[in-house]
Amino acid sequence: MGSNAAENHPISFKWVEKAIEERNAKLIVVDPRITKSASLATLYAPLRSGTDIAFLGGIINYALQKNLIQKEYVLEYTNASYLVSTDFKFDDGLFSGYDAAKRKYDNKTWAYQMDEKGVPKQDKSLKDPQCVYQLLKTHYSRYTPEKVESITGCPQKTFLKVAEMFVSTHKPDKVATIMYAMGTTQHTVGTQNVRAFSVLQLLMGNMGLAGGGINALRGESNVQGSTDHGLLYHIIPGYLPAPDSKKHATLAQYNESAPKTNDPMSINWWSNRPKYLVSMLKAWYGDAATKENDFCYDWFPKLSKPTPYIVLFEDMLKGVIKGAFYMGTNPIVGGPNTNRAIKAMENLDWLVAADLWETDSAIFWRRPGVNPEKIKTEVFLLPAAASIEKEGSVSNSGRWAQWRYKAVKPPGDAKPDLDMLDLILKEVQSLYAKEGGKFPDPILKVNWNYTAEGEHEPSPHLVAKEINGYTWADKKQLESFMLLKDDGSTASGCWIYCGSYPGENLMARRGTDEGPNGIGMYPGWAWCWPINRRIIYNRASVNRKGQPWDPKRAVVTWDGTAWKGDVVDGGAKFGPDTKNPFIMNDEGVGRLFAKGLVDGPFPEHFEPMESPVQNMLNSQKVNPASLILEEVGEFGSVVHYPYIGTSYRVTEHWQAGAMTRNLPWLTELVPDMFCEISPTLAKLKGIKNGDKVKIFNNRGKISAFALVTERIRPLKVAGKDVEMVGMIWHFGQGCSATGDSCNLLTPSIGDANTMIPEYKAFLVDIKKEEA
Repeated sequence: MGSNAAENHPISFKWVEKAIEERNAKLIVVDPRITKSASLATLYAPLRSGTDIAFLGGIINYALQKNLIQKEYVLEYTNASYLVSTDFKFDDGLFSGYDAAKRKYDNKTWAYQMDEKGVPKQDKSLKDPQCVYQLLKTHYSRYTPEKVESITGCPQKTFLKVAEMFVSTHKPDKVATIMYAMGTTQHTVGTQNVRAFSVLQLLMGNMGLAGGGINALRGESNVQGSTDHGLLYHIIPGYLPAPDSKKHATLAQYNESAPKTNDPMSINWWSNRPKYLVSMLKAWYGDAATKENDFCYDWFPKLSKPTPYIVLFEDMLKGVIKGAFYMGTNPIVGGPNTNRAIKAMENLDWLVAADLWETDSAIFWRRPGVNPEKIKTEVFLLPAAASIEKEGSVSNSGRWAQWRYKAVKPPGDAKPDLDMLDLILKEVQSLYAKEGGKFPDPILKVNWNYTAEGEHEPSPHLVAKEINGYTWADKKQLESFMLLKDDGSTASGCWIYCGSYPGENLMARRGTDEGPNGIGMYPGWAWCWPINRRIIYNRASVNRKGQPWDPKRAVVTWDGTAWKGDVVDGGAKFGPDTKNPFIMNDEGVGRLFAKGLVDGPFPEHFEPMESPVQNMLNSQKVNPASLILEEVGEFGSVVHYPYIGTSYRVTEHWQAGAMTRNLPWLTELVPDMFCEISPTLAKLKGIKNGDKVKIFNNRGKISAFALVTERIRPLKVAGKDVEMVGMIWHFGQGCSATGDSCNLLTPSIGDANTMIPEYKAFLVDIKKEEA
């Protein structure tokens, strides 16, 4: 769901096909299109783009109404029995604490009732109306099969087949996994879409089990590694929250914000946050980081406001941001609302683009129809090394960090990213030393020692060793993050990778032993964070006696004195009856009701910002907590743009196209920008297969070739047919093969929690281009 793995993540799909062939596994595909994955499915269900929560909420309701849940798992390992404050309310799409003027929630009422020891109260009978189970049941009782059909367009008969098949995995000896990608996340409710997966899998008892869980399929080979190391604005390496300039002005304030619990059953792993931050500061600032100066915490950048992608480009448009580095990114193809992004880039004083070839973004100043003399931005193009031209690690969707070696030298002046950054920092340090400048200490005193003695280029091995961590006094590599301290005696660039390079480079291992219990964990192949644990939350794979829910697929087992199997979550000294399994939550259990998101403790269906229909579950239109920037007033109406637009990838092109539109053997396969429409829409608009069409809305217009196909069909939504125009998004006006970017049409709005743009559901019109 939200993923076309057969085409876009084929290596993952190899194992799906193997499971179907060898184990008679069942594959369910839920997608607005009949994709390659759908063509291979046991059961395919269509849905209108942007209605995932309505569909998933219907399955949750089906499971609860028919009591088809893993009752023991739910009772022991989730917060189903926890009592929620009597002040918590939900009405007409809004949870208690909503401030309409600010479009924000105060989540004080989304709290547990506490006993005299400060431990959440529970009702193990699950009958109390304030227990999470009853609140959940009430919330999703509105998501009836009839309502699911009306909202999503999925026929009720098909939906019920999906629900019946999926919830059959509530039995302890059955299991299901969910594979999702950008089709799930690129919505104004993207995070809550994933939360709905979590609720469903917890009810089924599928988290922590072999073959279970929720698998995010990454669109690039190292998106996982990039995220692990703090790519996103709201986290720093190791998923530590980014410090807020107001809330976390001092190290003490940051450390005080770490989760706390009085529950003796909770391991509460995030209580170790101070150890991980201080060790990271020590790795960054070295000798300059001392206890007396709070380990240079004052030097560390802090958020003054949320700065997701859309906000960055708005600040660029306002002239707040003067310069930018684009390293392996092509924003005017890959980002939303391209015309607005281009205007923003024209306000830059300088732009550095590091890539394999000239990209559409690197030559924005001489794009068709523009006078370069009127663009003030000075652009520097740095030729970069491709992945096979440099050494280092990549981390896949399963958290396996795998070392790759350099096959060939990069051509000409092309350099690996590490070499570029090393040269730039050293030159900036030289300028600071010669000329001075504001706040020089973090630049001049940074701990930057990645070039071995006698060498001229930095070594990725030295970077990897620092990421792993070491004792500061004797520079001895650490074997586990269990050894990290908050007193400055240890340094580690990213705590979750501690153990990856303890001496030997474990990421380079290529052991082919399947590992314990014969379930394909391969513990000697590469290295998996954390501490080579192959299945996270594996404590949840056993009951309170330590016996696997499914003995045929045992992940770990407790023999009464010790754990056997995979590296057990939460430390080997705790038995299954003494600690809860979900160690990263301060309750220690999975959250059916969650306080941590900005838009509500339960996933609730809201329409996309641009939708062809009104919300049929509540009177709210878009997610009430989504950030709507006042200056972005370019949202369309179904009156003018009656069709749903959505974007996706094809196998033959890679992301924004810079790596594939310059290669003739790939551009011959898909040489032009195209869209897909149904035969019914084609007939209505007088469009034939292969015709050139114009797709447009109030943000822009694009030309594309029309592919008229049965893979896209109208859906009956609220009693009327709703059509969709599907577009690939790989093209732009640079590179060898050119075409219009689909993202000229996508809006500047995103998910309430992450602000990932809403690429998957917006409004357009389409018509045949005149000859």
